[in-house]
Amino acid sequence: MPRRTATMLASTLMLIALLCAGVFIKVPYAEMSPGPTVNTLGDHGGEPVLQISGRKTYPTSGHLNMTTVRVTSADYKMNLVEAVYGWLAHDNKVVPHDTLYPDGKTEEQSTQENAEEFSQSQESAKVAALKELDVPVQAWVIVSTVVKDSPAEGRLHAGDVIKAVDGTTVKAPGDVAKLVTKHKPGEDVVFTVVPAKEQAAAEKANRTATKTEKITITTRTSDDEGEKRAIVGIAAGTDHTFPFTVDIKLADVGGPSAGLMFALGIYDKLTPGSLTGGKFVAGTGTIDDDGKVGPIGGIEMKTVGARDKGAQYFLTPADNCAAAAKDTPGGLTLVKVNTIDDALGALKDIREGRTSDLPKCTTKS
Repeated sequence: MPRRTATMLASTLMLIALLCAGVFIKVPYAEMSPGPTVNTLGDHGGEPVLQISGRKTYPTSGHLNMTTVRVTSADYKMNLVEAVYGWLAHDNKVVPHDTLYPDGKTEEQSTQENAEEFSQSQESAKVAALKELDVPVQAWVIVSTVVKDSPAEGRLHAGDVIKAVDGTTVKAPGDVAKLVTKHKPGEDVVFTVVPAKEQAAAEKANRTATKTEKITITTRTSDDEGEKRAIVGIAAGTDHTFPFTVDIKLADVGGPSAGLMFALGIYDKLTPGSLTGGKFVAGTGTIDDDGKVGPIGGIEMKTVGARDKGAQYFLTPADNCAAAAKDTPGGLTLVKVNTIDDALGALKDIREGRTSDLPKCTTKS
């Protein structure tokens, strides 16, 4: 066999061997890519995304699209070839597996956590939008979760309204931990609560719940590192009573990052005229009850997904601006927002054609 032919054959066999090895070698990475984007003002799966009853609504136009990121599952084992392809692909991002699934989190745990965050984001979006419209919303401090095998298990239940701890009125979720940790482990703490069933019945009957119970729980020592403290094994949260019904119908989506776009969609439907002026606006960002917009993950994937669907403007959390501006898709304007007020101001500029006034993202901000 001629030396040239032998060399080419050997090289080809080596390449095949390397490709085969790459397919079978598993690497601890996961992949992110642009996911679906949905117009909060429109329909999804045959029904309106935002459904409001008990309050006058108004026609809308244009788009206020929430955006998503598609990720590989927790149990998916990426091979070396896929990782290299992902690193080279412009619209995909390969990251360490633990970035998406820390502490060995399973697919089921991740899905549950994302569902809880999504539910909370919807709640905060409703509150932020209604506050912006000066619509009164009642807030309650509740038992959000009860830790398994904790002192509170079987004594307190998710949805119980916490009125007081040791006789001190509770006004915010953080008050609960502060009052409990005033105790030493092993001491008793007294919760005054409205049971979840009583609260639900009162809300259904449009009345104020008055039946309360006092529950005494013996604290134990916390398991976390650092200074030991007294705990009972609950997480406190906030629930709200709204003066009319706002339902968000969107399945198979998780996480908190759609909060801003939900809030803007609700606001648009409850006010005359069009927020967008018929323009295609997309965006992302968490939102809290006071309308503050927070950063999210996968911003580069979301801008790509938005532009692919036709978005002209992208409402971007201020803390994500620098990363997003490093590789902005052509034809997409990144608009920096810190609050729902910023977003509403930007939308006014967009619909009135004052795009030069928009607070645009740069690689330094």
